[in-house]
Amino acid sequence: MGGGDQVSGPPITLACFGLFGTAAQDAGMLERAFAEACATQGIVPGTTDYAHYMVAVHQTLGEPAVDVFRGLFPGNPGRAEAAALSFERSFRAAIDRHGLLPVPGAQEVLEGLRESGVRICMITGLSRRLLGIVLDTLGWWRLVDLALSPEDVPRGCPWPDQMLAAMLRLGVEDVQEAAYAGSTTSGIRCGKRAGARIVAGVLTGGHTRDRLREAGATHFITRITEFPSLLASAGTEAPVAGVPR
Repeated sequence: MGGGDQVSGPPITLACFGLFGTAAQDAGMLERAFAEACATQGIVPGTTDYAHYMVAVHQTLGEPAVDVFRGLFPGNPGRAEAAALSFERSFRAAIDRHGLLPVPGAQEVLEGLRESGVRICMITGLSRRLLGIVLDTLGWWRLVDLALSPEDVPRGCPWPDQMLAAMLRLGVEDVQEAAYAGSTTSGIRCGKRAGARIVAGVLTGGHTRDRLREAGATHFITRITEFPSLLASAGTEAPVAGVPR
């Protein structure tokens, strides 16, 4: 754990997490769903266009899926909408076939934080419908106080709307009481722009340490299981699972 100085302030009462790459494993299903969606628009593997499009998909990880397709097919909203619908179908079918697993230790971290009084919010670029399917599959509704998709706010990541909405809905009185952990630059920018005191880059997937640092990460952790210790070192007064008081 490193990449940032210890920061003092009020206890953390809200922890927001990026969903895939931070808390849950997608086993390549997201990338395949994007690839299959592009294929419906004539962008097929082995072509220069395909390589270009998949680089763009990787660069925009964490952003609303529909916005990603609008960027891939500028000036052609019909094509973007068709690709977004195909993505939705492909990803849901993959979940139905293969299921989902949490990142090792993630469930225990969420349980421990909730037991300590920290409220939990999951933030994603997936649609509300897919977000519900993911949480149903993982059995995580009981572990989160809130889960937000881009459809729940005016703008998705990298804008701060999702995290600010979490603060408002969960009664956070000071943005310094909020922390974010995620593995994409868009999520890091969301947390930073919302004023969160801790914006932790998670190095288990998504983007590199350098990209996360450029986006504004205040700290780095190699896995979600290090997050409770980070909160404790930042002055959180609530008891945190696995961290002696």
